[in-house]
Amino acid sequence: MHLRNSRFVGLLLVFLSINLLSNGSASEAQNGPSQTPAPTTAAPGTTSPQAQTPQSTAPTTPPPDQTQPAGTQPASNDNGVFVFKTQVEEVVLHATVVDDKMHLITNLDRGAFTVLENNVPQTITSFHREDVPVAMGIVIDNSGSMREKRDKVNKAAINLVRASNPDDQVFVVNFNDEYYLDQDFTGDIKKLSNALEKVEARGGTALYDALVASWDDYLKKNTKLQKRVLFVVTDGEDNASTDTLEQAVHDLQQEGGPTVYAIGLLGEEKARRARRALETIAERTGGIAFFPKTLDEVDEISRTVAHDIRNQYTIGYKPKTPKTAGGYRTIHVDARAKGYKKLTVRTRTGYYPGQENAPGGAF
Repeated sequence: MHLRNSRFVGLLLVFLSINLLSNGSASEAQNGPSQTPAPTTAAPGTTSPQAQTPQSTAPTTPPPDQTQPAGTQPASNDNGVFVFKTQVEEVVLHATVVDDKMHLITNLDRGAFTVLENNVPQTITSFHREDVPVAMGIVIDNSGSMREKRDKVNKAAINLVRASNPDDQVFVVNFNDEYYLDQDFTGDIKKLSNALEKVEARGGTALYDALVASWDDYLKKNTKLQKRVLFVVTDGEDNASTDTLEQAVHDLQQEGGPTVYAIGLLGEEKARRARRALETIAERTGGIAFFPKTLDEVDEISRTVAHDIRNQYTIGYKPKTPKTAGGYRTIHVDARAKGYKKLTVRTRTGYYPGQENAPGGAF
């Protein structure tokens, strides 16, 4: 029946109901009220008084899935974007676990982990070990000394994307003494390749500024994905940033900040300071710094990074000290399990609590 005819029948029923009620009222006036009141007919699209009376005291919301950890809802797609539904109060860590031979360990359960914030044990409220999409920035040194290295570096960066989760969101920043967003978020290999081919190879090395801008001005504001990564390749010491190393680390350690994986193609000149800077940034954010002896190793390293990202645990906890208290919080995570002599957990070493900015920022 079409909608137009349904409305007509509904109006007819209402009209008949009114007539019946009017006749009933006149009869009551003459003969007194009947013993059994006539039922009221509800018009289509309305609810009768009987239907408005609850039939049961059972809750209308189904009980939570007992298999889901407290403090989280199942991971899901939000308008095509994979997100974790975590509570605002939670601190979320992405952790990699290796054994004494540096093999990735991916079969641990929630009970194997202990989380300490400021040396105080915390209660784990959510736990996952799924391979989930990542929002990743590829940040490549475009200074003059990189001219002969970019071809192999670019190929390694593309192979990193190919070896990663197919639903990852990736952007490209090239930097020298300035930084340029040459490709915003995409999963299109051709677009990423074109962005990496924008090689000018001139100027100095503003590494810290490029990392902070990639996180603070773009990554933080333009994705709903909870897991964030910066993959950086450089061949020298920062000599052009307005930010210092300490300021850059401070910004990258904000709550929800990215994990940084770094490749340092360093020669002998000033190698020690440049190495220390990359190691500091990677360690504080839960990543790794690699220092290959030859350029040919870069491609294999990129695949190692992809494998590392795809085999992490996601651990959430509600800090016993409210986030409103502010101040830097140290984090330490241990893992113990039968059959393993020694397990090492790599995650961020601490964070500054605070709310992230809403999406919509510009680079």
